Amino acid sequence: MSNTQQFIDTVTAGYTFKGDSLRLGTAMLDGQVITEAKVSVPFKTLNRHGLIAGATGTGKTKTLQVLAEALSDASIPVLMMDIKGDLSGIAAEGAVNEKITERYQKLELEYKPSAFPTELLTLSHEKGARLRATVTEFGPVLLSKILGLNDTQGGLVAMIFKYCDDNKLPLLDLKDFIKVLQFVSDEGKAELEKAYGKISTTSTGTILRKVIELQQQGADLFFGERSFDVDDLMRINNDGRGMVSIVRVTDLQDRPKLFSTFMLQLLAELYATCPEEGDLDKPKLILFIDEAHLIFQEASAALLQQIETVVKLIRSKGIGIYFCTQNPMDVPASVLAQLGLKIQHALRAFTAADRKVIKQTAENYPETQFYKTDELLTQVGIGEALVTVLNEKGIPTPLVHCMLGSPRSRMDILSDSEIDALVAKSRIAAKYNEVVDNVSAYEILTQKLEQAAEAAAEQKQKETEAKESKKAAPKEKGFFDDPVVKSMTRTAGNTIVRSLLGALGLGGRKKKWF
Repeated sequence: MSNTQQFIDTVTAGYTFKGDSLRLGTAMLDGQVITEAKVSVPFKTLNRHGLIAGATGTGKTKTLQVLAEALSDASIPVLMMDIKGDLSGIAAEGAVNEKITERYQKLELEYKPSAFPTELLTLSHEKGARLRATVTEFGPVLLSKILGLNDTQGGLVAMIFKYCDDNKLPLLDLKDFIKVLQFVSDEGKAELEKAYGKISTTSTGTILRKVIELQQQGADLFFGERSFDVDDLMRINNDGRGMVSIVRVTDLQDRPKLFSTFMLQLLAELYATCPEEGDLDKPKLILFIDEAHLIFQEASAALLQQIETVVKLIRSKGIGIYFCTQNPMDVPASVLAQLGLKIQHALRAFTAADRKVIKQTAENYPETQFYKTDELLTQVGIGEALVTVLNEKGIPTPLVHCMLGSPRSRMDILSDSEIDALVAKSRIAAKYNEVVDNVSAYEILTQKLEQAAEAAAEQKQKETEAKESKKAAPKEKGFFDDPVVKSMTRTAGNTIVRSLLGALGLGGRKKKWF
């Protein structure tokens, strides 16, 4: 048997599945596309998460776009984090050119340009439906991990949440939390210590500084109302295709703390909201995180542990998470181990450190007799990748060098006018862009403190007026205030004293004894 036939048999056996599957492309050997060796991934295992990695310009984003299109066609909603701002083109129809025609002939596929149902979302002032969450929805545990607090400080945050729950003080945005924090460290300290325990002023100061640091990255835009409903991420369009929701976060590249805060809250909300599903024929939602290193860049150990836990558990909810990054080493090993689908684009070996990373990367893939993985990683062309997936039994498929399909939607961004038109016809933008400022902890405590200050001022005013009134009032003359009476009293007193002293032999003139 020739090496090529053996390769075809291996690929065919490894990538043939009982259920429906998503076509990724066609396997390659010695630089040639082997048309009989088709590469797919079963829909059933797409909730096992995945990784799309590769150097800049190797086609990662276009691969992400191709996957999103195929998922939408299969009635699977998609959520994409658009860090670089180049994914909006999925809402517009693509165009045919010679390169695309040649590629699809090799893949033995038909290229059909298509636009996909798209919703633009934003965390800031970008155009699109605003994503927000309240401080209460975060809860004390998640908020403490995001702020990087120790156990003592985390306990104080839990105490603050409990106090707010007991006293009906809604924590909607960060100014609410800061107001309560200032209150419990000053005017309300005695009240809280009596009911909940000792409060450390040092701890409240540390927490306040951490919150202000989060504010400096623009977190005030994210915390507040109206809270985003995750059900709006799982919509199916009228034509049966899954909605592609794109979170435009191009202005968060230099604010990784805010990006990781949003991502962790979103994952936690999805996990808490969605019911257990077990093994589904296809996932309920696929989440793509472009430039995923931003999540882990400033994450504390506690935060990384939380992310790892959510990634492990959320697949049972029918949700798959796909990390897209330049270097697979950007993803912590504990998270990388949970990623079933791996699409590895080319890596560059400019330095000794680069070559070391390439060797480490090659060791993360199944061994193969058909390729020298570490060498091939630097030779993979644009729109090509090394691929391994999980089969329906959860076993990794053989590693293949694969030519991937190209996007059927526009491989460029939308114009400003096209974005305006897309937002204008959105079914949810008006709902979430409405400014809501309900009465919350800030207003309630501010009013309470103002009333207390007014009451104290009124009491002080009354006391001052009473003192001044007493001081200014004329003194009434009594019986003993009369000068004649005073003189008579004094004379009578002297007489009585002398009589008493005389009776004791101590009064009068001295006697002469001689």
